[in-house]
Amino acid sequence: MIALQVRTRIACITSLLVAGMVLAGCQSAAFDDVAAFGDSAKTLEDDSAVAFYKNDELIKTGKLQFKEKNYGKSYAIYKRAIAVFPQDPAAWLGFAASADMIGRFDTADRAYVQLARMIGDTPTYYNNLGYSHLLRGDLPKARRYFLKAYELDPANEITARNLELMKNSVKYAQR
Repeated sequence: MIALQVRTRIACITSLLVAGMVLAGCQSAAFDDVAAFGDSAKTLEDDSAVAFYKNDELIKTGKLQFKEKNYGKSYAIYKRAIAVFPQDPAAWLGFAASADMIGRFDTADRAYVQLARMIGDTPTYYNNLGYSHLLRGDLPKARRYFLKAYELDPANEITARNLELMKNSVKYAQR
């Protein structure tokens, strides 16, 4: 009788160990960094309850969200960043670009007015402003701003690519 109970317990423990090893084999490192919507798991970290921000924490998080094409999230993060750091041009640039990407051109215009005071005569400013007008479909204004950026820095690859994009958008009609 005791031998039967010992065998039953050993069989139970063995089956639990086998089940544990099978389940452990189900995890894959390739899927550990993926969130529910396909973007990386880093984008899901919530920092809304944090009262103190390191100097670049909001900017880094906003850039990550923008890079992941989560423009609504990046807009909200950059909105917080400009409230915390109102004199930071990187925060305003990210805010304006995010606003452009979600179609909030009225908000983007206000951000570009603020940026004009901070970094008004730079290739970055004119390039971003040009891209904003390109997204709106105002191709003449977009070209004018891209050319201003190109005049200030002819070696800027981003401006050159935007001018090429501009050329392609004029060359081929939208259907």
